[in-house]
Amino acid sequence: MERKEFLKRGLTSLGLLAALPIVSACEKTDLSTDTTTGSTSTTGSSNGSSASNCTVTNAETAGPFPIKDPASLIKTDIRGDRPGVKLTVKINIKNKNNSCAALANTIVDIWHCDAKGEYSEYGGTGMQATNWTSVHWLRGRQTTDANGLVTFTTIFPGWYSGRAPHIHVHVYNASGKSLLVTQIAFDKTICDTVYTTAADYISHGKQDTTNTSDNVFGDGFANELGTFTGSVTEGYVLTHNVVVSA
Repeated sequence: MERKEFLKRGLTSLGLLAALPIVSACEKTDLSTDTTTGSTSTTGSSNGSSASNCTVTNAETAGPFPIKDPASLIKTDIRGDRPGVKLTVKINIKNKNNSCAALANTIVDIWHCDAKGEYSEYGGTGMQATNWTSVHWLRGRQTTDANGLVTFTTIFPGWYSGRAPHIHVHVYNASGKSLLVTQIAFDKTICDTVYTTAADYISHGKQDTTNTSDNVFGDGFANELGTFTGSVTEGYVLTHNVVVSA
């Protein structure tokens, strides 16, 4: 089964395909560029920033390429040998049940595809032709600090047909109970800049699916948009709040 068909069938069964929003992928995002340095910044979701702005982040699919053994991948730098624009990912975990206070000692897994749209730990099938079953790059686990923060060093994700660029996030409590599986959405303008100017991405070109036309984000992505600062040359920093009920 192809990836696009996997996603289409799974979401059709949940009745989500009829609920696609009609706003543009960048409409909810502030974008500014420093013409002196070429640095670009975006303002993503403000969800979880206060007790009055505190809703549980949308749940999303973990498939089709979830981490197989995340407990073995406890590390901050998850790049492995994957080339690409440096991306620092800062995720703040907030507790809906405590007025969006920071949630310490929470386990956070992330994973995403490489610059060409491929995932480690899988392959050799119709879902992904290249066989990467013996490697584990672009996957990792961290535990939140006293401020509810985890930080990963990775690369800017590429894309694959039928999906907008994204990072998967799975949050567990300290005992290992699953609290939320979600995804971080990317601003299209930032993606267009990376995919058309950075050497490791140019051959693959721009993504074929925007946030608004993405089946997984069909239930809305307003509280899944990451905030970005940086440039292709210096790398980007992504910051994002994920709100859970704990």
